[in-house]
Amino acid sequence: ARRLAVSRVPRRPVRVGAIRGTKGELVAAGTGEPGTGEPGTGQPGTRGAEPAPDRSRGDRAQPGRERAIEIASAVLLSLATVLAAWSAFQSAKWSGVQAIRFSRAMALRTESVRASTLAGQQTQIEEDLFSQWVNAYAAGHSRLANFYFHRFSPEFRPAVRAWLATNPLHNSRAPASPFSMPQYRLAATTAANSLRRAAEERTNAALNANQNSDNYVLLTVLFASTLLFAGLAPKFTATTVQTTMTVLALILLVAGAAFLVAFPRRY
Repeated sequence: ARRLAVSRVPRRPVRVGAIRGTKGELVAAGTGEPGTGEPGTGQPGTRGAEPAPDRSRGDRAQPGRERAIEIASAVLLSLATVLAAWSAFQSAKWSGVQAIRFSRAMALRTESVRASTLAGQQTQIEEDLFSQWVNAYAAGHSRLANFYFHRFSPEFRPAVRAWLATNPLHNSRAPASPFSMPQYRLAATTAANSLRRAAEERTNAALNANQNSDNYVLLTVLFASTLLFAGLAPKFTATTVQTTMTVLALILLVAGAAFLVAFPRRY
C-alpha cells in the first residue's frame, strides 16, 4: 500500500536551464535576463565578454615603419659592402707599395754602404801616399816627392795644394793635414751620402704607405661594423631598438666614407 501511495504522487516537470555566456555563467531558463537566453529557446545571449586589448602592439614596430627599416637596412648593407671591399683593396695596394719601397730603400742602403766602403779604402790609400810624400818632401827629395804627388787621386791633389798654401811648416794655425781641408771631397763619399739620403726618403715613404694600409684596415673594420648593425636591425621587433641600430649603422657609414674621401688612393 505504501509503494502504491508513493507512485501515485504527481511529479512536477523540471526544466533544466542551459549554460550560456562567458566565464561559466549558469543561466536559468525563463529568466529573460540580458546575456542569458530567451526562455525555452536555448539561444545564446546577446551580451558577451569583449576581447582584451593587445598591450604588446605599442612595443612593436608598425608595418609601415618595419618596411622603412628594411629598406634602410638594405641600402646600408649595400653601401657598406661596396666600401668595405674598396677599403680592403686599397689596404692590399698600399701594402704592396710599402713592400716595394722598403725593398728599394734596402737596395739603396746597400749601395750607400758599398760606396762608403770604397771611399774608406781610397782614403786609406791617400793617407799612405801622403805619409810617404811628407817624408820625401821634408827630406828634400823633390823627385821622390813629385813621384808620390802624381800618385794622388784627382780629388786629393787640390786639397794638398790648398794645404801647402797655408804654409803648414811655419803656420801653427794651419790644418793638420789635407784631409781636413774643404777641398778634399771624394766622389765615393758624395755618392754614399746621396744614396743614404735616398734610402732614408724611401724608408719614410714606405712608412707612410704602411700607415695608409693601416688606415684602410681601420675603415674596413668600420664598414664591417656597419654591416653588423644594419643586418641586425630588422631582426628586432621593438621600434626603439630597430631605430637605434639603424642610426648607429648610418653614423658608422658616414664617418667611414668621410675618412675614405680624405685618404690617398692607389689604382
